[in-house]
Amino acid sequence: MRHIQKAALSVIVLAMLAGCATTQNNPTTQANIQKGHAQSVENGGDGYSENELTSAISTHLGVTAESAATTIERLFKDRGRPVAYITGEEASGAIGVGLRYGKGTLWMKSGETRKVYWQGPTVGFDLGADASKVFTLVYDLENPDFIYRRYPGVDGSAYLVAGMAVNYQRANGVTLAPIRTGVGLRLGAKVGYTSYTTKRNYLPF
Repeated sequence: MRHIQKAALSVIVLAMLAGCATTQNNPTTQANIQKGHAQSVENGGDGYSENELTSAISTHLGVTAESAATTIERLFKDRGRPVAYITGEEASGAIGVGLRYGKGTLWMKSGETRKVYWQGPTVGFDLGADASKVFTLVYDLENPDFIYRRYPGVDGSAYLVAGMAVNYQRANGVTLAPIRTGVGLRLGAKVGYTSYTTKRNYLPF
């Protein structure tokens, strides 16, 4: 019975995700164009600045610049400048057990990009499904190909700030900080681990 429930839930969540349009353009570029700047990155430094990410998060997640700035300030105090970020969409649901699927693009500060898929179980016995956008900051990633691995959630790292949910995932020295808002805050959908892959994996376990 549980296997049938998981299969049915996977179909529902993947169908929801299929209706999401993945971001094709770098949000930092879009934000700077809107401000009238010709370049998409700021000079100096070896990671994204607070100003770049505030604009990018506001653009991608559809939140106010003030909310984005508050969230970024907290993350910069914790981790400093990220060397990359992921913009994408995800869907999650639960029928006794939860599943989460996502797709997006990795944007390195160096200019390199990678298509990324992610999937994993969620902990929490709730019922329902939702789809939302997600913006993930990436720290200490030297090679973009190293993004593809399993990232366990860091115990006690999840928190809410400015109406957005943030939690840390860490593996082999690389730290991810997914930021979710809106229906992405579904109660009980706590991520146990997330696998990032080059192709869609229909079995998240």
